[in-house]
Amino acid sequence: MNKNKKNWTLIGIITIMLFIFLLGYMQTTKNRDKERDTEQIEDTIDAEGATSEDDSGESGDINTSEMSEEVMPDDGLAENASLEGVEENTENNESIADETENIPSAPETDAQEKYIDFVMNSMSLHEKVCQMILPSFATLSGVKGAKISGDITKKALEDYPVSGIIYDSSNFETEEQTKQMLDDVKQYTKIPLILTLDEEGGRVARLMPKFTDALIGPMFMYKSQGTETAYNNAAIIAGNISKYGFNMDMAPVADVWSNSANTVIGDRAYSDDYDEAAELVSAAVSGFHGGKIACTLKHFPGHGDTLEDSHYGAAYVGKTLDELRSGEFIPFKAGIDAGADAVMIGHLIVSDISEEPALFSKEIVTDILRGELGFEGVVITDSLQMKAMTDYYGEDEVAVRAIEAGCDILLMPNDIGVTAGAIEKAVSNGRLSEERIDESVRRILRLKYSF
Repeated sequence: MNKNKKNWTLIGIITIMLFIFLLGYMQTTKNRDKERDTEQIEDTIDAEGATSEDDSGESGDINTSEMSEEVMPDDGLAENASLEGVEENTENNESIADETENIPSAPETDAQEKYIDFVMNSMSLHEKVCQMILPSFATLSGVKGAKISGDITKKALEDYPVSGIIYDSSNFETEEQTKQMLDDVKQYTKIPLILTLDEEGGRVARLMPKFTDALIGPMFMYKSQGTETAYNNAAIIAGNISKYGFNMDMAPVADVWSNSANTVIGDRAYSDDYDEAAELVSAAVSGFHGGKIACTLKHFPGHGDTLEDSHYGAAYVGKTLDELRSGEFIPFKAGIDAGADAVMIGHLIVSDISEEPALFSKEIVTDILRGELGFEGVVITDSLQMKAMTDYYGEDEVAVRAIEAGCDILLMPNDIGVTAGAIEKAVSNGRLSEERIDESVRRILRLKYSF
């Protein structure tokens, strides 16, 4: 009897090992295919770029901040941006679109779902909760302006295996250092990390101004140049960030500059016309995917008509829900239909629905974004370090209420431990179910294993 049990145990162990080997082989094959496809973009990137100057002929300085959505000055942007070092020979470089438009997004196969099931079954509640947190590198490492992924980062990821890391310009010193920093951090986790940044072009660009003079200008500058330019700009950005190891961008902006007095969005928007913005945003999503980069539509339900800036306090959307449906929602719907991987929820109060920020509203996040607009991907909050959050709500309260509303990832909390602890406590006392956590983790893993 004991001998039979041992035999069956041995057979079970061998079966599991064979299953893990098969999944690992599938993932390796997928990565090889990804590297081969990406070479089409990387081969066009040269070591030297054209010098970008402002109207006075002097190179502009670009200032950055740790805050995810903090904007930067416009100086020094190239009006006709191109890939760094792209040759002028039209035979070799007619369009990035020609090279990438036929590269499909990774499909959700049965094998992928089985692999996700396998991963989730091996995860503790703490590990699942941590997958719903995406901190800044400064918060994770405890070092402002950190530039290496060393033992401190490794230990932090062991304690809190978060879904990913968002970097800012203070983390980038040289091209070699940036590549090494990202290569190193990838070795510290069993589950792949989302490695992301804000790289929109124009005022919000964290990495490209560091390493290339051929910059992408503000998206509004290209609005009359059509969908091909919108696609190419996104593919250019994707090519320039993926070569360092990034796999996701917090772009494109799907807000519409419908209020000329609005400064927080302004020329970050693709257009001041809803239908035109929809066409351009849709093309940009395809461009990011062509460059093998996951992308994020922001800032739902629409930040382009607000007078306030949510970085510095509460921001109000004065339109009715029906007005939003006929205006602000149009570009978001187009981006979703184009396959956008994530949608960022702005810290916006839609008074027609609720007097609290959108990330706390189940009607906005679940009923409208998922139900009406049909979004099935990852919902990310805007930075939780912004004053629209920190001036009014406690960190533990923000985390739990955002998840209750339907958010999947909490971006840039000030304290990872407090945030994770609050979510775990909410599960233990019944306020949140583990099934609700699983829903978000499954969406996050689908995104990770698609890029």
